[in-house]
Amino acid sequence: MSSEPALREDALSAVRRYAEEALRPDEFVPGETTVPVAGRVIGAPELEALVDASLDGWLTEGRFAARFGPAFARAAGREHALLVGSGSQANMLAVAGACSRLLERPLAPGDEVITPALGFSTTIAPIYQLGLVPVFVDIEPDTLNPSLDAFADAIGERTRGVMAAHCLGNPFDAAGLAELCAERDLVLIEDCCDALGSTLGGRQVGTFGHAATYSFYPPHHMTTGEGGAVTTDDPAWLRALGSLREWGRDCWCPPGVNDACGHRFEGRHGDLPEGYDHKYVFSQLGFNFKITDMQAALGLAQLDRLDGFHAARRANFARLDEALADLDDELLRVRATEGSDPSWFGYPFTLREGGAERRTALQRFLLERRIDSRLLLGGNLTRQPALQGLDHRIAGPLTGSDRITEASMWVGCYPGLTEPMVDWIAESVRAFFGR
Repeated sequence: MSSEPALREDALSAVRRYAEEALRPDEFVPGETTVPVAGRVIGAPELEALVDASLDGWLTEGRFAARFGPAFARAAGREHALLVGSGSQANMLAVAGACSRLLERPLAPGDEVITPALGFSTTIAPIYQLGLVPVFVDIEPDTLNPSLDAFADAIGERTRGVMAAHCLGNPFDAAGLAELCAERDLVLIEDCCDALGSTLGGRQVGTFGHAATYSFYPPHHMTTGEGGAVTTDDPAWLRALGSLREWGRDCWCPPGVNDACGHRFEGRHGDLPEGYDHKYVFSQLGFNFKITDMQAALGLAQLDRLDGFHAARRANFARLDEALADLDDELLRVRATEGSDPSWFGYPFTLREGGAERRTALQRFLLERRIDSRLLLGGNLTRQPALQGLDHRIAGPLTGSDRITEASMWVGCYPGLTEPMVDWIAESVRAFFGR
């Protein structure tokens, strides 16, 4: 009888013992212990899953990926999830899917895609990279998202789609926007990389558009190290996205499977010889955006903790918000959009007086107390050097986005923060303002 199962259990038992010792948190000492804005929260189950997958020696997508994809789709409230190597890959795949000839009305070079001016570069990069034209709209400083009217007013004769992120987990009016897009025959892609678990009217964000994107990078709501996903309910989108994710091939056999359809050596494709091996027929120009089975194993372990992660984010946000409520003369605190329950990515606020210089002073003050902070992503993206000289349209003044660029920042509320850490953040922000 093979000793492999016993040896595997020995290895996994050792991993559990190691994790219990090595991942034990240090005691928090205010002013000495670093308080990060975000980070991975893992324990023995995650390390055990990683080692279990690596012991298979399969490495690329395998038994864990076969479980993780459907499990994540269920967690995100969708029919299908395609696993990819990062949130950036997810955004690229989603926009490429919207341009796929496998759809009835694909987007084409020169078509316009409306997107918020405030955001992160990888939301807009695929729009440029696939020959589309971004149309930038302003945001409301107290929600960090565009209003539905801002989206509607930006629609022009060449507009064919909307690509928008739920900023720092705060949902935009996805229900209203989905209705608007249906009326105007526009593609809607939701960037949920910072918003997994946020809801609007009791419905998860990421379930309103044709497709939605997610990131599993360590600071996000769950992690696979590097990783991400695109979700959809539409069979045509699933076919287009699945092909593009795997080099653009026409065959849909999963890795390690041959002739699932029973017609591998039948048919004629383009100008190829009759019966050309279907595994090497390409109907699109695609990518290799697959993940490893170790990443999928980690993702499965994280899914078991996802509800707790969301609860901790909400609790930490609420604790900070209550502690800073009497600073409304100094800070514009973000408000959750109407009918929403965000799973917050961070705790953002905007200085009511002063600009970048005062904000930097606050960031330096917090760093002296070992508290990290971040700006509101790329700010007004039209001011970024990468966009200079590129073709885009700006729909109206970007006053709100400019104010965020000059005077906003955020601190952490992620599940790795304890109540004493959160209280230290609040105490330190208050101290800066002399409270």
